[in-house]
Amino acid sequence: MYFEWHRPTGLLLLPLVMLGFVASAVGQTNRNHLAREQSRYLNRAMNQPVDWYPWGAEPFKRAKELHRPILLDVGAVWCQWCALIDRDTYSDVNTANYISQHFVAVKVDFDASPKMVAQLQQAQAVLNLPAGLPLTSFITPDGRLYFGAGYLPAEHKNGKPSFVKPLMKLSPASRIDPRLRSNHFSWS
Repeated sequence: MYFEWHRPTGLLLLPLVMLGFVASAVGQTNRNHLAREQSRYLNRAMNQPVDWYPWGAEPFKRAKELHRPILLDVGAVWCQWCALIDRDTYSDVNTANYISQHFVAVKVDFDASPKMVAQLQQAQAVLNLPAGLPLTSFITPDGRLYFGAGYLPAEHKNGKPSFVKPLMKLSPASRIDPRLRSNHFSWS
């Protein structure tokens, strides 16, 4: 990093530049696809080790190319359980690596997409799956829900299985609920 001192005001800029340098050196530098998003909820996750995509066509295209299911995380900036899963689960490097290797991860702000989220919550309720926040859904690249959950910790605790344990048992081809095979949920 080079600094040029053209005028005395440069001395005032040095502390600001150094603060930015220290902040980037101390914080995680692996940014995912959320850096340009306007949502505070999505911005909160932009430095997580999970390779998050925002909602849109790109993650579905990527999932089809990689032949991977989509992990869809819906949350809100005001939701305590959403903050907890972000901090304890999605910031865990082992969990994040597993997610990034086996899924295309998509993060959705509840407040920015209420109609889409309502449809997803209804689909999970049909399957008797948790439909509150955080809403953790697993869908095929063509948009079919095959599993869902709420908060799952990174490690087994308080009777809740670790996040990775149920994921290891899921196989999208064999787990798609027959009630949904004829029902294509399009959330675009």
